[in-house]
Amino acid sequence: MGFREHAVRVRRIVGIVLAVLLIGGVAAAVAAGRGSPVGGAAAKTVRGVIGSEKAEFFGDPDTVEALAAHGFTVRTETSGSWTMDRLPLKGYDFAFPGSKAPADELRRGFESRGGPLRPFYSPLVVVAHRNAAEVLAANGLARLDTGGGSAFTTRGTLLMGPYLAAAEDDRTWQQLEEADGHAELSGTMFITSTDPVASNSGALYLAAASYVADGGRVATDAAAVDRTAPLMRKLIQVQGAQQTGSDAPFRDFVSGVGNPLVLVYESQVASLLLRSRPQEIGDLVVLYPDTTVSSDHTLVPLTDRGRELGELLSTDPELRQLAVRHGFRPQGAAAEFVTATADHADYIDQRLTGVRQAPVPTAEVLRSMAVRARG
Repeated sequence: MGFREHAVRVRRIVGIVLAVLLIGGVAAAVAAGRGSPVGGAAAKTVRGVIGSEKAEFFGDPDTVEALAAHGFTVRTETSGSWTMDRLPLKGYDFAFPGSKAPADELRRGFESRGGPLRPFYSPLVVVAHRNAAEVLAANGLARLDTGGGSAFTTRGTLLMGPYLAAAEDDRTWQQLEEADGHAELSGTMFITSTDPVASNSGALYLAAASYVADGGRVATDAAAVDRTAPLMRKLIQVQGAQQTGSDAPFRDFVSGVGNPLVLVYESQVASLLLRSRPQEIGDLVVLYPDTTVSSDHTLVPLTDRGRELGELLSTDPELRQLAVRHGFRPQGAAAEFVTATADHADYIDQRLTGVRQAPVPTAEVLRSMAVRARG
């Protein structure tokens, strides 16, 4: 091989090596950039346990990016709200159950860094298939809205007093007028809820139901629990096996399986409406109980970093907008939710007109009620 050919070959080899090094350097820089917080903020990994209804919010790439802009990487695991206080939470920065009562239990069992934070909330609603909603209305158990731009009924009110009376009498769908011809409506009529011993939404269902059943009185002691225990047991035991989180029952409902009446968070419905095409909504009807409970999603900070995160979720405009996108109502900012759901007002009662909020018993009383209901 001549000197010239050898020199050309050497230059080619050197060029290839430099190209590989350059590409590798660019790839490393890109990877480093992706993993670095925006604006040079120090990276803080924060670990927490959350209710399943908040998993999609924390898993949203836009939420991840917004948190990273403030230097946070958030790692979450899901749990029933009422079982969080039994978890070994050493090494966790926060716990984020679905309401104040399980948060109070957590604060009794673990040292928290300051008071709890409530960045957003969501009332409990019942989702129904249209046939079921119309049968309930025909029998005085619900009242359906006829206004709005939809050609079909999409929203209404569940009348808790008449519904609980029907549950007390073990009414079946076949005993209800206009249920003939609907093969999917059979057996005992009931609302599917989550396990009240483990899950926040299931426990709050009992709080609202017991308040109505006891003549508008909130349960404060064992005697009050005794008065409504037989009915609460009927509401729960007719369901058989229950889920510990609200996500699975709602997914089953949307996919067309399971019970035609399911208790969920309004946030789950709003999130579905905001991200789906009209044909994907199906025959969904949203029933707002005339007496319900709003679930204040309550973050318990276990470390200073957990508290920083809770304050950020409460105050950062971008994170508040992302919470709205996932159906939650930010505390102290009704206009944000109303604006975001304006195109879906046929389904969403934006201002909760005519909905009464039932007081929630203390954590101790509510847990006793749930245990009695489960038998």
